[in-house]
Amino acid sequence: MTLSFPKWKMALVILVALAGLAFTIPNFMRDRADTMPSWWQPVTLGLDLQGGSYLLLQVEFETLVNEQLESLVESVRTALRGERIRYSGLGMRDGAVSLTITNPDDRAKALRLLRGLESGVQADMTDDGRVSMSFTEQALIEKRTQAVDQSIEIVRRRVDETGTREPSIQRQGQDRIIVELPGIDNPERVKALIGQTAKLTFHLLDETVSPEDAARGRIPPGSKLLDNGEAGQPGQPDKLVVRKRVEVSGDRLVGAQASFQNGEPVVSFRFDTVGGRKFGQVTSDAEGKFLAIVLDNRVISAPRIREPILGGSGIISGNFTTQEAQDLALLLRAGALPAPLTVLEERTVGPGLGADSIAAGELASVLGLVAVVVFMIFAYGQFGIFANIALTVNICLLIGILSGLGATLTLPGIAGIALTIGMAVDANVLIFERIREESRLGKSLIHSIQSGFSNAFSAILDANVTTLFAAALLFYFGSGPVRGFAVTLSVGVLTSMFTAIMVTRFIISVWVRHARPKTLPI
Repeated sequence: MTLSFPKWKMALVILVALAGLAFTIPNFMRDRADTMPSWWQPVTLGLDLQGGSYLLLQVEFETLVNEQLESLVESVRTALRGERIRYSGLGMRDGAVSLTITNPDDRAKALRLLRGLESGVQADMTDDGRVSMSFTEQALIEKRTQAVDQSIEIVRRRVDETGTREPSIQRQGQDRIIVELPGIDNPERVKALIGQTAKLTFHLLDETVSPEDAARGRIPPGSKLLDNGEAGQPGQPDKLVVRKRVEVSGDRLVGAQASFQNGEPVVSFRFDTVGGRKFGQVTSDAEGKFLAIVLDNRVISAPRIREPILGGSGIISGNFTTQEAQDLALLLRAGALPAPLTVLEERTVGPGLGADSIAAGELASVLGLVAVVVFMIFAYGQFGIFANIALTVNICLLIGILSGLGATLTLPGIAGIALTIGMAVDANVLIFERIREESRLGKSLIHSIQSGFSNAFSAILDANVTTLFAAALLFYFGSGPVRGFAVTLSVGVLTSMFTAIMVTRFIISVWVRHARPKTLPI
């Protein structure tokens, strides 16, 4: 009688073991990772292992709401003037747009007009004609979700443009974003690029305001005072008065590149079809006037429109350095953030500290492996050698699966691997002890081995399922390194079960068929 182990199971064990080995190999050739295909890459090292920067960002949602309320003010002004409805006191106060309809006969008509002005806005009127307009609670929730999702996408584009490899960008809570940038050379530049809103708009200058009135803050409704990026040059004031109305928005841009004009760095841009048509209409209607190019509420250039620009493209000049022109082009290509981002927490890990962590993790794993190997041989003899072979397969499978999944290995992940090495032989210990018990009851060697595997299975399953539950809870409630530990632990538990139940039995089955032992070598 032989130990039952079907040929299809043998083939499965061999194929799985070879696949694990194949995906483990790239980890020994990290210096050639750039030449390997994308599906065959080493495990990505986390921030704490290869160095880099960690940023916790908060989306300033209140700023976004205020900007949209200011835009609503302009929409209300335009709508009421178009219907010749008289009003007073139009402005933004306490998170709402307020105004008073002066003519009682126009109040019902004005209320209908204002309620249909924009979706998600509620308008209420008192008996004396005072109107309050604000966003509904549902609209605020949707705007917050959309703002965070859009911010994550824009940050991802900007980081990708810098060439940072394997960044980690994820949401935390309602309005926070975690950005991990492993192995970056210039964290300050990347942080500046991430944090800049980069909202580009085109406005007409309000030439009706004299420099004296602008200096005294006498700004008419519908205009605003902004810093002049060209201040300090001959004939350039510190402030400029621009119309609040956005003639063309930067979200219509489809391309931006840094280039040179007359030996000076500039940024050339190109609109899509709709934006190009609108830009051509604006420059045709405003020929001879000044067009202010505004970036994040700062005028970077205000050239005179000498002739219509009908090609849908243009050039931004503003005394840039080459690096500034390249960064501005990058920001315009990636798109503007819907709201400003504030850095709540920043950590920088040097590559030397990461190397020390890797060395310490490797030492701990090797010491644990050696201790387990020696113990298994000492306690179970030849069967201990079989368990150690299965342990080697287990480690290859674990690292291979992490590599194949594109997982990021952190210091807690290394702790998970070290823990897996110790736990991997637990199932073998249960199996071997059951085999010993069956042998002491007088059963034959084959019967003892078969009974040992079958009777120990329920205990192995129960122990590993409870560990998987704990890992699942760690992954669900944890974040960052805790999740990395949970993933590594979960994969290690699954590979340990496979190697203990399948690989060890496969090895023992082959040994029994060829050696035909008479006694149990434990």
